[in-house]
Amino acid sequence: MNYIGNVVCAIIEADGHFLIAQRPAGHPLERKWEFPGGKIANGESPQEAIKREIFEELNVVVEVNSALAPNSHAYNYLSLTLIPFRCSLIEGTPEPLEHSNIAWVNEETVKAYQFAEADIPILGEYLSKRGKGVA
Repeated sequence: MNYIGNVVCAIIEADGHFLIAQRPAGHPLERKWEFPGGKIANGESPQEAIKREIFEELNVVVEVNSALAPNSHAYNYLSLTLIPFRCSLIEGTPEPLEHSNIAWVNEETVKAYQFAEADIPILGEYLSKRGKGVA
């Protein structure tokens, strides 16, 4: 199995909602929903990586607010450690440049979306902390 290392993802919050993105057809985990992000480049901090990845994938600028617990996950073809960050939208309107779709959701509406397995524990932790105002 191929270990791809640390991958960052952003939970972008705005106006009581948070952003999720749908993986495109023809890619691994096609049509599943996830928190956008990507691999950390050499010499980059996780915080720098998430800002860069979100700009590349969604054409927006975010501020990193806090980190959630990393989640290591093994799919049948690769494994990774997903490092999530809660972020605020600073500039721009998100555009799905590398995803087939994006959606602003809340605790209730997110239940209708099928998430990539590595993102599920992160969603659970986020929702448990979000309702309590814990950063």
